[in-house]
Amino acid sequence: MSTIEKALAKKKARSNQSVDDKPEAPEQEASSILTTEQSKDNIHVNNTVININNDRLTERGFIHTGGDTTHIQEEFRHIKRKLINNAFGPVSKTLKNSNLIMVSSSNPNEGKTFVSINLALSIALEQDKTVLLIDADVLRPSVHRELEFENNKGLLDYLRSDVSDLSEIIYSTSISNLKIMPAGTTHHLTNELLASDRMAKLARELADRYPDRIVIFDCPPLLGVTETPVLASLVGQGIVVVEESKTKLEHVKSATAQLDENLAVGFIINKTIKTSKDVYGYYGYGYGDKR
Repeated sequence: MSTIEKALAKKKARSNQSVDDKPEAPEQEASSILTTEQSKDNIHVNNTVININNDRLTERGFIHTGGDTTHIQEEFRHIKRKLINNAFGPVSKTLKNSNLIMVSSSNPNEGKTFVSINLALSIALEQDKTVLLIDADVLRPSVHRELEFENNKGLLDYLRSDVSDLSEIIYSTSISNLKIMPAGTTHHLTNELLASDRMAKLARELADRYPDRIVIFDCPPLLGVTETPVLASLVGQGIVVVEESKTKLEHVKSATAQLDENLAVGFIINKTIKTSKDVYGYYGYGYGDKR
């Protein structure tokens, strides 16, 4: 039998095969893939929920997300509106990673963590926005202390590759639309980790994987921590907290001179003294301060 005849015979045999005789391997393979994907999700989804007590927020001077509008809530409402517009409006096209926002100060104890937390709480009140608050001040982590939860595995664990998947260190909270990434386990190379390639990769992943989410980095002060300007180069917007009647102008100039010229930078005057007619007196209690 010639080669052509053999081919025709095989074709005829295939045409006579019934549909019921077809192998079911492809269907089983698809089912196996689905199971694998489901197992993968079960491994990497962090089910820990951080409980945040709204009453304690009020006691500590933070925004109460479940009560009446307060003076401080109004203050941060104006601040967040500009940031959200920059993140998702026309200006976003001119910024790199416009939804990533760093909050810092010239020196410690000027209230940057207070501002970071209240910004996150204020944005969480938006109906169509979510916010991720990252404690990137790994030298003096305080977000967990201010919000009164345990400093679980977080940013440093990811940067050291002790955690492989980003979702393992992003924790849901009892406040709708608010997620938190703690500072994580301390390490002797903490500063170097902030300036690592893995940190740059993390910033890109946060911007790409969650393009509709605001990400707030509570960063170390700009003066005295050489890695903070490196962090600033990874985000699209920056806030510099200035303590009224205390922060020196030359410190503010020195701090902002280290920032990339393409970064959208704003300033928040913190701990301002109000007039005698203002019943609130003053607001803003940065970490390290006692009310």
